[in-house]
Amino acid sequence: MRLLRCTVSLLIAAAIRAAEPGMVFIPGGEFLRGRSHALPDDGLKWVPTLLKDDRPVRRITVASFYLDEHEVTNKQYARFLRATSRKPPYNWVQGKMPEDRADFPVVDVSWDDAAAYCLWAGKRLPTEAEWERACRGLAEGSRYPWGDRAPTSEDARFDGIDGPCKVCRTRRNYFGLCDIVGNVWEWCADWYDREYYEQAPASDPQGPKHGLYRVLRGGSWADVPKYLTCAYRSWARPGERSPNIGFRCAVSWDGRRGRESR
Repeated sequence: MRLLRCTVSLLIAAAIRAAEPGMVFIPGGEFLRGRSHALPDDGLKWVPTLLKDDRPVRRITVASFYLDEHEVTNKQYARFLRATSRKPPYNWVQGKMPEDRADFPVVDVSWDDAAAYCLWAGKRLPTEAEWERACRGLAEGSRYPWGDRAPTSEDARFDGIDGPCKVCRTRRNYFGLCDIVGNVWEWCADWYDREYYEQAPASDPQGPKHGLYRVLRGGSWADVPKYLTCAYRSWARPGERSPNIGFRCAVSWDGRRGRESR
């Protein structure tokens, strides 16, 4: 057993050293995906599916992967625009990056914008299952990345009116990720289906093959705590551009990329 633990530790250390700059290694494995805590509406009989798209709680497995340490910033996105001549976010006056917000998460980007950036960077959008694994860390059943206590301003940027803050201004989670909840919602690769958890495969679920909406995770600067939980699922049309939606990128441990093309 001791030898096994040493071997695992060495493998993890090697993977971390091999990560691209600005990315965090997320070890694969089994975890309980879905909402373990109760909500007041769970007992309602007249709308049986209300707020239950994060049920049932099931044990699933994801492969190891890397995830951006923080949400993609305006500065990073500006490099992408210079290289591709893609249309800038509409909040950039005259198409120019706001210099005083270079280290803020880029917002007003559609799902296609986010997917295109990830592909340009040699990465991809994370699957919804990967995102939840990264958010939870190794703890199972917790409401938030840090446990079950209510969030504070040191944990996340939320319930405000002033927009997002610079990345990495709040506490990191177990894996060392910044702003995994709060600040801005994050696009995931998956199409959204309210009943997907009922039939999803137990290993590396990729989401439905088709849909009208793409998954959003993590809550934002404008949201109250119930949207900041590890399990909360939201969605938006792929073309939506919003001041509270951004993204971060992933890379598979084995180098596979480009799942977001589905």
